[in-house]
Amino acid sequence: MAELPQQILIERENVDLVLKNLRDVLSRKERSFVELAAIGTCLHNFYNGIENILKQSLGASAIKIPRGETWHKDLLKLSSSNGIISDAVRDNLYEYLTFRHYFVHSYSFMLQQNQLDVLVNNAPGIWMQFISGVTAYFLNKMD
Repeated sequence: MAELPQQILIERENVDLVLKNLRDVLSRKERSFVELAAIGTCLHNFYNGIENILKQSLGASAIKIPRGETWHKDLLKLSSSNGIISDAVRDNLYEYLTFRHYFVHSYSFMLQQNQLDVLVNNAPGIWMQFISGVTAYFLNKMD
């Protein structure tokens, strides 16, 4: 298997730890304000880790990272158009990008458990699809 750049491996370990922590919180039926805020923070961390991996992947491929007001959305588009992630993964990640924007610009007391649960429950599957795509991208670059 092709070597992933070291920074991507570190980010992968960090996101795996975030997902483990989210699984621990999911075992509780009712969650307090503090637990909902913690879940929001973990989801924010999850998406930041994904963006960090995408930036590292583009940089390792000498592709210029987007700038400007819409750079977060442009990063997803650029990553899918260069084959780092599939269009389906990109579309799923838009939900996390939207949450990230909401989380950064709102108050924690506005978080809704049922909305967080959907994102948390979908995160492991999306993560596996994401990291598989990134790995395949680097494997293809080695051919």
